[in-house]
Amino acid sequence: MKRGELPASVLDRRAVVYVRQSTLIQVEENLESQRRQYELADRAREIGFREIVVIDDDLGVSASGTSARPGFESLVAQICEGVVGGVFCLEASRLARNGRDWHHLLELCGLVGARVFDVDGVYDPSQPNDRLLLGLKGTMSEFELTIMRRRLLDAALAKARRGELRFSVPVGLVWPAGGKIELDPDRRIPDALQTVFRLFDRLGSARKVLLRMHADGLLFPRPADGKRITRGQIEWRPPSYRNIISVLQNPLYARAYAYGRSESRTTIVDGRAVKKSGRARSQDAWTVLLREHHEGYVSWEDYERNQERIQKNAYGKPAGDAKSGRGGRALLSSLLRCRRCGRMLRVTYSGHYVMPRYSCNVGHMMHGTAPCISFGATRPDLVVARLLLDIVQPMAIEAAIVAEQQASHRDDERRRALELERQQTEYEVQLARRRYESVDPSNRLVAAELEARWNAALARLRECDTRLEAARATPSTAPDRASLQSLAWNLEAAWNAATTAMSAKQLMSRRNFWQ
Repeated sequence: MKRGELPASVLDRRAVVYVRQSTLIQVEENLESQRRQYELADRAREIGFREIVVIDDDLGVSASGTSARPGFESLVAQICEGVVGGVFCLEASRLARNGRDWHHLLELCGLVGARVFDVDGVYDPSQPNDRLLLGLKGTMSEFELTIMRRRLLDAALAKARRGELRFSVPVGLVWPAGGKIELDPDRRIPDALQTVFRLFDRLGSARKVLLRMHADGLLFPRPADGKRITRGQIEWRPPSYRNIISVLQNPLYARAYAYGRSESRTTIVDGRAVKKSGRARSQDAWTVLLREHHEGYVSWEDYERNQERIQKNAYGKPAGDAKSGRGGRALLSSLLRCRRCGRMLRVTYSGHYVMPRYSCNVGHMMHGTAPCISFGATRPDLVVARLLLDIVQPMAIEAAIVAEQQASHRDDERRRALELERQQTEYEVQLARRRYESVDPSNRLVAAELEARWNAALARLRECDTRLEAARATPSTAPDRASLQSLAWNLEAAWNAATTAMSAKQLMSRRNFWQ
């Protein structure tokens, strides 16, 4: 179109050049597309527009309708004000990839008499023929996006079914180029993960694993940036509950390739589609599950058993079996159900001496129904404790030996963690020394910083040596075998001892009666 072919009522208003690319990678790499879109401003001047506005707020934002586009919203607002005479875009897909936004824009342009420009020509949305052609272009743009998305998803799914689709693996696993998933060669990382699995198998609760690791001063490897695992970017920190539970629930540690464990859901908020990802799916709904796909830390059977235990321990959720021992004063906490209503009995405390009672009062509190039953916990707990001691007595000597081995293993585990930490710190000292020695001494700015890093690494090494020497000098916390065997002959005294925690009694009762 040449200058002067448009009416003055259009040219006297502003021209808006809308610039958009779908992803940040396109913004960084597809520079030719950006250049062509920005050059539309020169075309607007050639046609005769005097006021030209470039809107590029949506660079790196998809036009599929599931992402907010402030640039597009600004364009629509200016059209509604009647100050826009022409909308310039490279093609229809730049403006919208969904029919709702596209036809809404065309409707507004037709009402105010604004024109739509692309590389093929100029269109007047108020004219039936132009509106039909623009509608077809918008439909083709939306269909093209659907086809591309479907093609990419089908290709990814086909690759995932073969176990070849690559994705980020959790800490403790590496996926080298051209190879299979394997264990991290850094011995300190697999050792920390094995500790998590061993403690969970022994204690039966993720929170107890967390408390034990904090008590023993054991550290956990975490990505330096909090998300992705990159070689040389691991930080060792005290573990959090999220670290422990994510290790126990990740099937990749159980030698399984799992794809499609989460899903995205789209909801309508203020009339616009909003997409939220990261919602976990049940195991039977996973897209791909290939067992024995690579090396791992536990077997698939151990993984499933761990999931069952985690589900039982879920606080505030009904479970068919016993939860792990949480302490308190009642031995059968979370084990008894009401025969009348089937609800789990709760532990309540009453009286001057705060005596525990088993009560079924959930229906009364939640629905106003009459309480079912309530009885003291002392006598039932004594009966169960007697039965438990009778069952355990034949295996008491063997259990004492196992207890001694576990206590000894705990000390060895703590010392091994300190030794591996010292080895890594020693490597960091050598690395800092080599970097300092390789710098030009006359470059004082760099040399001073590298010297400070070397000194910091030496201080960490001295700290590791101090802790390791203290751990080696500390007497073993494991009781001697003779003491354990004497307790084995008198289990009742050990059971009633003030130092025996109720959580340990609850754990023993669950393992012998309900698991």
